[in-house]
Amino acid sequence: MAMYEIYFSPTGGTKKVAEIIGAAWACEAEMVDLMNPALQPEQYAFSADDICIVAVPSFGGRVPVTAVERLKKMAGNRARAVLVAVYGNREFEDTLMELKDVLSEAGFRCLAAAAAVAEHSIIRKFGAGRPDEEDCRELKEFSERIKRHLEENGDGEVSVPGGHPYREYHGVPMKPKADKDCIKCGKCAAECPVQAIPKDNPSSLDKERCISCMHCIAICPEQARHNDKVVLFAAEQKMIKACSGRKANTLYL
Repeated sequence: MAMYEIYFSPTGGTKKVAEIIGAAWACEAEMVDLMNPALQPEQYAFSADDICIVAVPSFGGRVPVTAVERLKKMAGNRARAVLVAVYGNREFEDTLMELKDVLSEAGFRCLAAAAAVAEHSIIRKFGAGRPDEEDCRELKEFSERIKRHLEENGDGEVSVPGGHPYREYHGVPMKPKADKDCIKCGKCAAECPVQAIPKDNPSSLDKERCISCMHCIAICPEQARHNDKVVLFAAEQKMIKACSGRKANTLYL
């Protein structure tokens, strides 16, 4: 048996949740970063004994299209999959359903799932600091329950919320741009999952390619990339009601 943590984590929250969910297994997991623009997903062929924790953020209630494209190229070969949707204290809508469909089509057995809250990738005040200590305790409990479930319940397919057709998602208007503090170090260009930042001019951006994942903002050593303040404020005001209160983590077995 081999253990894999497969994640698409632009700002770090999804990776953290995947690591907590994987903690119940006393073995070292191989990390598969779906954000990596150099990743060759077609080289991954799993086996039926393997356990794959597959974690993605919810982008407007959907799986990020880049993650979908890369997961579809993997060969599940009946590997046991634990599905994780991470959302920014709003809703995750069809994310788990879409993830299950993608993984099933790729040959994985989808046996357990969880939805977890992390700090919102664009408006950080929503879900600020999550997963926090309370979340970590709950997610560790989820991890132990998932491990027992996989050991005791064989091939039972997990039922997850969501519907068909999936809700429509056409992206968001936030496209990060560099300010005068940009030193053109190229870190954002090297790590952009869709190569929307030119390596020869990292202070610019191909807005058509950008998926608004906010990874470039999260990793900039000079904090020199930002969203337009007016657009950001308008989005914040629009989302206050939907993102208020403390949303829950949920386990599906």
